[in-house]
Amino acid sequence: MILTSNFKIAGHLPQAVAISRSTSKAWRGKSYKPLAPTWNLVKISDPTEFIRLYRAKVLNNLDPRQVLLELGGDDIVMLCWEAPGEFCHRLVVAAWLQKEVGVVVEELNPKLRRHQDWLKTMGVRER
Repeated sequence: MILTSNFKIAGHLPQAVAISRSTSKAWRGKSYKPLAPTWNLVKISDPTEFIRLYRAKVLNNLDPRQVLLELGGDDIVMLCWEAPGEFCHRLVVAAWLQKEVGVVVEELNPKLRRHQDWLKTMGVRER
C-alpha cells in the first residue's frame, strides 16, 4: 500500500518517507528529495499555478516507476507538512502516480479499517 500523510500523523512510522524540502531537526527517517518542491514553488499560493509549475519543473523530469523503486516499493507513506484536507504537493504526487502507473495512493486515515490492517501487517501499533 502506498499512502500519503503528514509528519504529525505518520512521522513515527518506519515506512515513512519525507518528500518535503525540509524536515524537523528530530527527523531520523528516510527522505526523498527528488519529489520535494523548490522553495520558489513552495511560495506559490495559487494551487493551479503550483500544480502547473510543479509538474513542469519536477514531475516531468522524473520516471514514476523509478521513483517508486527509490521510495521503497509498495509499502510506504509519503510525508510532507500540511494537514489532511489542505492543498499540498503530496496530493499532486499521488495523482501523478495514479495517472502514470495506475497506482492508487490514498491519504492515511488511521481510523479506516484497511489502513489499520495494513499497519498491523507492517508490524506497527498505532498510538
